[in-house]
Order: sequence, then C-alpha cells, then structure tokens
Amino acid sequence: MKTIDRPTLAWLGTPPALPAGATWGVPWKEGELPRDASLALRGRSGTKVAVQSWPTAYWPDGSVKWTAHAASFPGGAAEEGYALEAGEGVPAAVPLAVKETGDAIEVDTGAMVCRMNRSGASIVREMLRDGEPVCTDGRLVGVREARVRTSGRNAVALEPIESVVERTTVEQAGPIRAVVKIAGRHRIEGSGRKWLPFTLRLYFYAGAAHVRAVHTFLYDGNPHQDFIRGLGIRFSVPMKGPLYNRHIRFAGDAGAFAESPKGLMTFRLPERQRILYERQTAGACIALGEAEDAELLSLLDDSPIWADFKLTQQTADSYAILKRTKEGCAWIRAAVGGRSGGLAYAGGEGGGLAVGVRRFWEKFPSALEVSGADRDEASVTAWFWSPDAPAMELRHYDTKTHVRSCYEGADELRSTPYGVGNTSELTWWCCGGTPDAETLAAMVREKESPPLLVCEPARFYETKALGAWSLPDRSTPLKAQLEDTLDRLVRFYQDEIEQRRWYGFWDYGDVMHSYDPVRHTWRYDIGGCAWQNTELAPNIWLWYMFLRSGREDVFRFAEAMTRHTSEVDVYHIGEYAGLGSRHNVLHWGCGCKEARIGMAGLHKYYYYLTADERIGDIMDEAKDADYATLRLDPMRAYFAKDEFPTHTRSGPDWSAFCSNWLVQWERYEDTAYRDKMLRGIECLKGMPHRLLTGPVFGYEPKTGELLYFGDENYGHHLMICMGGAQVWQEMAMLLKDPEWVRMLAEYGEFYNLPKEEKARRTGGALQGKDWNIPMLSTAMMAFAADRDMNRALAEQAWDYLLRSGFGWSVTMPLEARPVPRLEYIRPIQEIPWISTNTVSQWSINLIVCLELIGEHLPNSIEMLAAVAAEREAE
Repeated sequence: MKTIDRPTLAWLGTPPALPAGATWGVPWKEGELPRDASLALRGRSGTKVAVQSWPTAYWPDGSVKWTAHAASFPGGAAEEGYALEAGEGVPAAVPLAVKETGDAIEVDTGAMVCRMNRSGASIVREMLRDGEPVCTDGRLVGVREARVRTSGRNAVALEPIESVVERTTVEQAGPIRAVVKIAGRHRIEGSGRKWLPFTLRLYFYAGAAHVRAVHTFLYDGNPHQDFIRGLGIRFSVPMKGPLYNRHIRFAGDAGAFAESPKGLMTFRLPERQRILYERQTAGACIALGEAEDAELLSLLDDSPIWADFKLTQQTADSYAILKRTKEGCAWIRAAVGGRSGGLAYAGGEGGGLAVGVRRFWEKFPSALEVSGADRDEASVTAWFWSPDAPAMELRHYDTKTHVRSCYEGADELRSTPYGVGNTSELTWWCCGGTPDAETLAAMVREKESPPLLVCEPARFYETKALGAWSLPDRSTPLKAQLEDTLDRLVRFYQDEIEQRRWYGFWDYGDVMHSYDPVRHTWRYDIGGCAWQNTELAPNIWLWYMFLRSGREDVFRFAEAMTRHTSEVDVYHIGEYAGLGSRHNVLHWGCGCKEARIGMAGLHKYYYYLTADERIGDIMDEAKDADYATLRLDPMRAYFAKDEFPTHTRSGPDWSAFCSNWLVQWERYEDTAYRDKMLRGIECLKGMPHRLLTGPVFGYEPKTGELLYFGDENYGHHLMICMGGAQVWQEMAMLLKDPEWVRMLAEYGEFYNLPKEEKARRTGGALQGKDWNIPMLSTAMMAFAADRDMNRALAEQAWDYLLRSGFGWSVTMPLEARPVPRLEYIRPIQEIPWISTNTVSQWSINLIVCLELIGEHLPNSIEMLAAVAAEREAE
C-alpha cells in the first residue's frame, strides 16, 4: 500500500469525562487513500484504540475522499489526541453485538442490552443493565389540540397521540458502532388517524451504557385545525425499594434539583435523622431499623408522598420545577431558574434512567416529567414541546402576501408548514445507581457537546475535499485587520443570537436578514427581511470559518444552523418536496419555493465531519429536486408557460441542482448524476455566450438539458451569490474540464466590464443589464485572475471587496455601539448598517480571495486606494 499522511485528531473542546462513543470524519487527498486500505487509530501515547471505519465519499479517480470512524473511549481517560495510520487496527475489547428476530432487534453493547420492536406503539421494548430492566416501553407521545366549530361555537378537544412503528432497520451493526433506524407515524387516540411521520435513530457504542437518539418529525396536518400541544418520548422505569430510597433529579442552571417521593425531612430533625436526610439527598440508599428509627418511620407514614415532578422551560430565560402528590391535587412550585441543563433522572434501589435533551432551553418550550414515582413503575417523559405551553402556532401571519411593501417573493400566498420537519437530539443513560452531582453535570456537558474528534485546519485545507478556501494569514497589517474582522463578525452574530433571543423550537439555528436602526431591531415583521433561510449562503460562511479555525464555538454555531435550515426551511414531503421557502416572517411563509434553499452543498460540511445519517437522508432527498420545477416553475411569475417543460436559472437553480448531483456522485459514485452535470455544461458550451447567456433557460429535468431562452433575462448576481460560485468552482476541480474552467474564468473577467465593453465583446447581444453588486462577483473574479495570472483583475476584485462604492461592504474596524437607554426595551448594542446578506457574502468572498489572489492584496486600504486611482487614471 502507498504511504499516506497520518491525519492527526484532537477533541473538539474537552475530552469526554464519562465513557462515551464518538463518530467523526476525515478527509483525504485525491489518490491518497485506496478504497481497500485498512486504517488504525493510535493515541499520542502510542496505544492503539479499536476503531470502526467506512468511506463516505470518493474522488473521481476512485480513491477515498472522506472516511468516517467510530470508537469508544473510557471516561476521564481519553487521550488529548489521536492519529490515523495505515495498517490493521486492534479489535474491540468487548465487541458490540446485534441480533435480529422477526419482531425485534437487540443490541448488546457489553454494558447494557436494548431490545427494540419492529411494530406496535412501543419503540424500545426494554433496556437492561446487569440483566435487570432499567426501562421498558419507550414510545413517542404527544397531544393534538383540535379546534372545531360546533353549534356556532369554537370548541377545543385534546387528543392523546402515540407512535406507531412501521419499519425498524439496522443501518450499522458494529463491532463498535450500531445504528438502528425506526420509522413510523403517530396515531390519534379515538379516531385512529395516523399523521406526523417520524424517524428515530438510536446510536450504540461498544462498552457504553447510554444511547444517543436523533428524532425527526414532519408536519403533515392542517395548520388551521391540527395544533400540536405536546410532543415527546416516554419510558417506564422500574422503581425499586421504599419511597425514601427513590430519587428524582433535574439539572438546573448549574447544580441539580434533588428530591425523593418521600423526603426524610419532618417538622423536627434530630441529629441521626439529619445525617440520614443528608445522605438521602446525596442519592444514597439508606437503611432504617424498625427499632432504632421507629419514630422516624412513624413520621414518614404520616408525611406526604410526592408522586409527580416536572420541569418546564417556558422561555429561553425561565423554567419552573413543580411537584404534586396525586392527580386532582395542586402542583406546588419547588424551584425556578433561568436555563435548565435539560436532564432528568428517576430511579430507586439498583439504579434508574437519566434522560437529557440537547438544546433544551434553546428550543423552548420543552419539559421533563416524572410521574408515578410512588408506583412500581414511573413514567419519565422528555417533552420536545411541552404540553403546558400553548399549542404550536403554524398558521401564516396574515391572510395575504405583501410583495411591494415587504419584499415578499410572490403574489401567491403559499405559506404552509405541510412537509417541514424538526429534529431533536437526546441521550439516555442506564444508571447503576443515582448519579452524583459531578456525574449529572458531566452528562449535561456531553449531551450538549457530544464528543467529536476533528482534524487540524491544515488537513482540511490541504486535501481540498471541501473546495478551495484560505487559512488565516496575519502576515501583513491589512491581512491581520481582515482576520480580526472575520472573527468579530462571527462574534457579533453569536452575541446577537443571545441579545435578541433567537431561540425557540422552530427558530433556533437561524439568524435574521436585515436590520432596522430606527426601531433598533431586526425587521422581524417585514416579510422578505426577517428570517434568513440560507439566503446568500450563511451556512457556507460559518463552515469556512470553522474549517480554517477549528473553533468549537464556531462549529456549534454552524451545526445549529445546519440542523435548522435542513429541516425547517425545506419541504420533505408534499407538493413542495425538494424545495425550500425563501426568507420571510415565518420560515415557511414565502410564496417563493426554490431548490437553492436546501441544496446539499449547504449541509455536506456537517455530514462529512460527523457522518450524521439524518443529514445524509436530507441530501438524498434533494437529489431530484430539479423535477420539482415541473410542479412549480421558479420563473412562473416572469414568463408565461411555453414550449419548454419548465424553466430554470443557471444560478441559483441549476447550480443548486449541481450541488445535489455532485454530492450524489461523490457519496455513491452514481455516474447518472455526474452525467446530468456534464449535460448541463455541454448545453452551456453551445449557448451563444456560454455561461454569460441567460441566466434563464428552458429546462428538461429528465435529461438535464438547458435550452436557450434569451440573454440578460434576469439578474446575473443571483447566479453566484447563493453558493453557486462555490459549487461551480468545486465542479471545475472535480470534472477537470478545461473548457468549463475557461467559462468560469470568462464569467469572472466579464462580470464588471463597462456596459460598452460587454456590448462590444458580444456584438451588442449583452448590454450590461442586471450585472449587479460587484462585491458578490469577487470570488469569480479571483478565480479568473488566478487562472489567467491577471494582476489588474485581482486588484480590481480587492477594490470591490474592500472599498465598494455600491453599498455591499463591511465597514472596518467593526464596532458595535450601545443604543440610547430609552430607545429600546433593554440595554443592547447594535451595528446600524448590518445585513446578513452582506456579512455572509463578504466573508465567503474574502476567504476565497485570500486563497486565490492573496498575494495581490496591498498592505493597507490606503495603498489599495492608490492602486485603484492609478488604474482609473489609465
């Protein structure tokens, strides 16, 4: 086998404090890793660690482009870093085992056994530790609030819903990592109607006594009639021992709420009783003697039994813990706080179950509930949407659209949540005893930031497995200033998420589009200026920032955006499947439904870094998004139905299709999708002005043909600002078509020519109409300047990027200023000119330009201005 580099790996953040499994991705240079290569994982100490490996993408020459790896790590003893190397690895000490029967799937990790059903309401039949059940009957639950009108009056009916398993499949079977996918729908009690399709993936690791779960549901109801009042997952937990040896835990802002159904505190507290009470509160099982503790036992017989407990996160800043003795009695407030750790435990003698929901407070209203702690089996429920909160409001904000006044995209009101999704993540642990405070805190940390190994930025950069972008460079004063500005822009948006409270079940992960400095708020109520919904590719900006820095906080920012935009902003089923909704007051509110909003290229970064199967599903869903244009022509508002099957723009429509096809080709080596890219390129080669033509074309999805439709028939800037430039440049690297490369360079050189020169070069066909916003073209200009060694074009690109007179530039230095005290509801900082469109595209173009034409950047803005003045004088 040929020699390969040894990719070095480090933990994203801190090493796991508890025994844990991790899955991560590693990129490889083209031709470096043969597909039959064996890989081993070695710690910095030299010790080999058992690893499970599989390819996730291939280069055009057949070599491996990305691999995914899984390993189990001991709690508190994981090494700081690891390296992959060629050669045979070591076997797992206790390999994970998967057994399938006709009605169930069993996974034995060596630390626990989990049995899952293939049908019925119950998903998890039982989980055992040391042969004893820790939980049984895990199922999805919820409440539908039906609003109907009877006898001229509005009526509300609350109907329980629960899961119905339709398919259970093993996607991976060890020896270190196993993945079980459960799919089904929810059944409404009474009517038997099935709705809300779901998938639940369960992840198991050898030697681990915990399960990580990724839950997705799709909305397929009528938002005017079908209101979700609660949605979650519930387990039955055996509660052994006397009531005073049963324990309830909720993670709070820092420490934990710790109580028992039968506390040992009474009106008077003698010394022995105090000692026992302190031990009980710490989670220990205590023994009471009939003689020695007779008085205490008598008092306990008289003391109340607290059977039910719940923690409800009402907002991003407030939660309450309540408890009650029995149904029909009052809930008593036990504690209040700000941001819960989102973890609950219930158990008795011999242990119990801990359940933690990721992004618990960020995706409020959420809740954790333990009921029946006084019975032989308690119910533990993790609510993704709390039934104590008002029902989900999925209706549109108005009965009409507002195109002229609010920049909404179409006169058609196509605001519908039918087909959008939402993904929640959780982890549950089979505990041998009540976890202490430190263990509970570690559980919270690790379900919030699941252990992940990552390569160093230089590895991502050198392999070019995610395209061309630059590493940080502070070698000149101006480059240092630009790096500082890039960092400050990310920090500003991180602060803005907190300052503006961009949290909530349907909103978390997105940011807003345009700012209103008069009201000192974002234009949350102006349709086309509210939520961003991937407009101008902020996902790519954030992933570039992570790849070049390796920063955990940037990764988590990009991860949250990926999770949100891949689910909420796109349609997975229904009329608009394959399309997404343009920016709006509601994420699904805009009448423009387009493929570019959910193109695979926005999400593949996360997939290749984590091997996340749900993102893999979503990228697969998008592979035939071009066929959706037959149902909804993206140019229907501009051009009447004609002889073409449908219409498409070379960008952002066709470029989005190419993004989807490229991912299919590299993941599965499906040449049919490569050939659709090639077919489109061949069509463009035959156009009167190649890539300069259009950008609107007739389109045939069956063949991928672009059909000539005219010149300058839509805005050219939209071809490149939605991620199109990055898709096309990656295609140039992979397809190795010299003429395609020339076409891209031609486009970059042509874009900002004077109108007269555009007309001269094209015999008057192109008059320079709608070649807008030069800053957006700078990555394409850099591509052309790099290919043709055109210093003047490179300098012009830098001028447009850093001294733009067209309003699309980032002001340096970047300064947020306080809003006057009485002009907003609370003290805040603002940048009055801020626009997420500008920030996203400026940052992306800057990062690419630093890579392609960084040597042509002067040492200061003043020197850049002088160069521009000389050019204008010539």
